[in-house]
Amino acid sequence: MMQLSRWKVIVVIAMTVFGLLFAAPNLVPAETRASLPSWIPAKTLNLGLDLQGGSYLLLEVNTKTLKRDRQVKLVEDIRNTLQTEKIAATNPVVSGDTVRVRINDPAQLDKAYKAINAIIQPAPGEARDYTLARGDDQTIAASATGDSINAAASRAVQQSIEIVRKRIDALGTREPTIMRQGSNRIVVAAPGESDPERLKDVIGKTARLTFQMVDVTVSPEEAAAGLVPPGSELLPGDDYPTGVVVRRRAVITGEMLTSAKQTFDDNNQPAVSLRFNSQGARRFGDATAQNIGKPFAIVLDGRVISTPVIQGAIPGGTGQITNMGDIKRANDLAIQLSAGALPTELTVEEQRTVTAELGADAVSAGKTATLVAFVGVLVFMILSYGFLFGGISVVGLVVNGLLIIAAMSMTQATLSLPGIAGLILTLAMAVDANVLIYERMRDEARAGRTAIMSMDAGFKSAMVTIIDANLTTLIAAWIMFIFGAGPVRGFAWTLSIGVITSVITSVLITQVLLGLWFRVKRPKTLPIA
Repeated sequence: MMQLSRWKVIVVIAMTVFGLLFAAPNLVPAETRASLPSWIPAKTLNLGLDLQGGSYLLLEVNTKTLKRDRQVKLVEDIRNTLQTEKIAATNPVVSGDTVRVRINDPAQLDKAYKAINAIIQPAPGEARDYTLARGDDQTIAASATGDSINAAASRAVQQSIEIVRKRIDALGTREPTIMRQGSNRIVVAAPGESDPERLKDVIGKTARLTFQMVDVTVSPEEAAAGLVPPGSELLPGDDYPTGVVVRRRAVITGEMLTSAKQTFDDNNQPAVSLRFNSQGARRFGDATAQNIGKPFAIVLDGRVISTPVIQGAIPGGTGQITNMGDIKRANDLAIQLSAGALPTELTVEEQRTVTAELGADAVSAGKTATLVAFVGVLVFMILSYGFLFGGISVVGLVVNGLLIIAAMSMTQATLSLPGIAGLILTLAMAVDANVLIYERMRDEARAGRTAIMSMDAGFKSAMVTIIDANLTTLIAAWIMFIFGAGPVRGFAWTLSIGVITSVITSVLITQVLLGLWFRVKRPKTLPIA
């Protein structure tokens, strides 16, 4: 164990150079880093929300809204399919998790069953969302399966994470943290974003855009009295006190949108210009050509924005949303539409804001705590094992700190306040390995062994305990990283890096430095005996 192998010396030198090279950018001003050649490492520690300041949101997928949207879609699909197949039936109704429809002609029951069954067929490899059954009095019932809502919520979370990331990136927020928590929650930490209300406005809206024809056969007053024809619905709007009756079937949906930009209308007022794909352009052109002189509604998240009258066919696949009020509102809407619509509504369960001043205080407190911990360890090791052995431990500790900072800078891992706690805990754990080695050496020297035998026995005997203690800590850290979120993951990640580097530095660097000392001095006894 105490043989001074060449590869050990090379590894120690390489680790030290790596630590210095990748940790140094944290001490260099940003202007200097920007002027360095591209091959020189320039990444710095990525400070977390609690150290840099910013906004934190905990979002939850609204399963009630998701369930309602799925049922509305199924009702519309069943109604449209039966109309296409020319099957006479009552209007589909929702009862709990089941959608029921009554077929008027018994001779068409089998045909209707096959048509509806084709609607609810899952994609290859996916579980079935609905089961179909025939009931009494010529009814057909489509019932949601037990796990379908949970599966839909899980898919909605994955889709929402990507859409939320696109929206936040468009705001220019640097290094946001967006991750899943549990089965139906999303954690959003946006360092540097001091306005959580704007963050909520941009990422919390579903931004579901539809173009729907206005149903001119019924007035809003009649609709408010419950006289809404099948296939239509009454939607609210800021500029429409009594609401607007529109056809449920959308002419164009947000999925057909290819771009949305903040522009200005003919009166130089803020607006959002839209461009649709080929399918949307064709449908928009056909709808406008067939409904000249009739109004259509632009609907966003279930609210009517405007109801322009079609003056002529619009075949170009472009449109414009006006009456936006101000540029900020138009720009935010363009961001939402460009990123795509959320699959369902997200509700804010928790909201926190950390100011830049508070973040700076946290950084200062973290530096102080780390310095106090380092000085405490330094004093303890020197008092316990003298300047030589204690000083060697401190050298390993310094290299260990460099390696942790270098690894976190290179991987762009986020350093949070709990992460600093993990760093301080790593300092104690790093010297713990040296304590085990030194105490074993001391016991061997007191038992009458020579200096070289005591040193060799110290490393050999302590290694099992060191590996066992650090392996269990590493397992605990990874459990916290896998199942935790936010600051817990930051603590676990810093601790994991620290455990790995501390084992390497406390054993390998100590061994190399003690080997060099022994080769030069050739002592008969150990100074710690």
